[in-house]
Amino acid sequence: MATTSPRKNRKLLYILIGVVAVLIAAGIYKARQKPKGEEVTVEQVSRRSINETVSASGKIFPETEVKISSDVSGEIIDLYVKEGDSVVAGQILAKIKPDEYQSLVEQGEASLSTARAQRQITSSNVQGSSAQIDQLKADRRRLDSQLEVARNAHKRNETLYRDGIISTAEFETSKNTLAAAESALAAAEATLKSAESSLSSAKENVRVAEFGINSATARLKELKTSLQKTIITAPVSGIISKLNVEKGERVVGTLQMAGTEMMRIANLHSMEVQVEVSESDILKVSLNDRVDIEVDAYLGRKMLGKVTEIASSASNVGTVAGLNLNSDQVTNFVVKIRIDPESYKDLVSDGRRYPFRPGMSASVDIYTHLAENAISVPIVSVTAQEDENQKKMKKQEEEDGPQKEEKKEAIGADAVKEIVFVVTGDTVAVREVKTGIQDNNHIEILSGLQEGETVVTGPYSAIARKLKGGTAIIVTDKEKLLGKKKDED
Repeated sequence: MATTSPRKNRKLLYILIGVVAVLIAAGIYKARQKPKGEEVTVEQVSRRSINETVSASGKIFPETEVKISSDVSGEIIDLYVKEGDSVVAGQILAKIKPDEYQSLVEQGEASLSTARAQRQITSSNVQGSSAQIDQLKADRRRLDSQLEVARNAHKRNETLYRDGIISTAEFETSKNTLAAAESALAAAEATLKSAESSLSSAKENVRVAEFGINSATARLKELKTSLQKTIITAPVSGIISKLNVEKGERVVGTLQMAGTEMMRIANLHSMEVQVEVSESDILKVSLNDRVDIEVDAYLGRKMLGKVTEIASSASNVGTVAGLNLNSDQVTNFVVKIRIDPESYKDLVSDGRRYPFRPGMSASVDIYTHLAENAISVPIVSVTAQEDENQKKMKKQEEEDGPQKEEKKEAIGADAVKEIVFVVTGDTVAVREVKTGIQDNNHIEILSGLQEGETVVTGPYSAIARKLKGGTAIIVTDKEKLLGKKKDED
């Protein structure tokens, strides 16, 4: 068996040591030659048009949709429409069983007839009383004349009696005749007053009878109206978008309570999207703002629209009794957007007159503001940085305890500022900026940057955490940087 000599072993060891030394030297040289700095992507500040948008999602509804309920309760004996039918205003939709209401109308007619008969009777009494009063007045005039004659005669007899021309018996007869005439006139006047009182009572009875007739007439009119309401007609023209009842079902009338919703009539020629916009964005939205609409049923197809209504109250704010004052709850406002028929007229065909159905899902982009020829940078270039005042405030809060609120006001309210990193040679400088509106990719710079300057646009981790003023950078291609990150992952 052959053995290796010690000299040969030492030779191999020297060779290995030499190879390792060469590799180490090469690594050190390569490391020294490799440029130092944070790899970033950059872009020049330029001018472009920025269209600020507010995105939201919601459902499609007809602009006009009428809920049909019966005013009277009863059984549906006829149903003339089905869901999807076209109807015109005044068209009969359904009938409620009218037997009970017909019976009530007949009772009302009988009550009216009774009231009219009662008025006829009281009117006859008034006429009779009036004739009696006329006769009594004539009798009173006659008795008054007789009393005047009796007074004159008695006055003459008094003179004759004093002169002794007539006897005492004749004088007493004259006196009695005068007293009888006075009594007869007094009795006639009493009878006349009683007749006049009876006439007044009869006239009052006529008034009461008139009230009875008016009440019976109004009641009969109400009953006839209820009878007419057993026939359900369409208040507007449109499409039966929803049918909730069947023939033979019983419905509850709205005259008694909330009532049963029988069906809905919608105008599917004019559709709108109702979306919920958060309170942070609602102030940006204005009437007649242009809108891009994408309906889930027509993916990839965009329709046009405009804002027609903005809610004044939040959609999730209830009544005062059940008001939830928790500020953690998301607050949204309903915005209505009319869909422009011209933007989807190619979807209308003979077999599909109405391409949209109530309840379809849709998403919208509301274009709220447009800044033309605005200085802008990519959104990712702008980051927020806590200023020194905020750091001092936190430190003082820890040191001062209960007095921290007063110290906070003294330090200042501007706790965070917006910055970008501007390329200066092979380093970056921090530049505070004031921003305006933004779209999906770029943000408007109102102050702090000039057109043509170069800013860092990525990666986000470098902009948010790694870069500081004076940090060395290596400008690289975006695709190359993404590829390198994938390799590291």
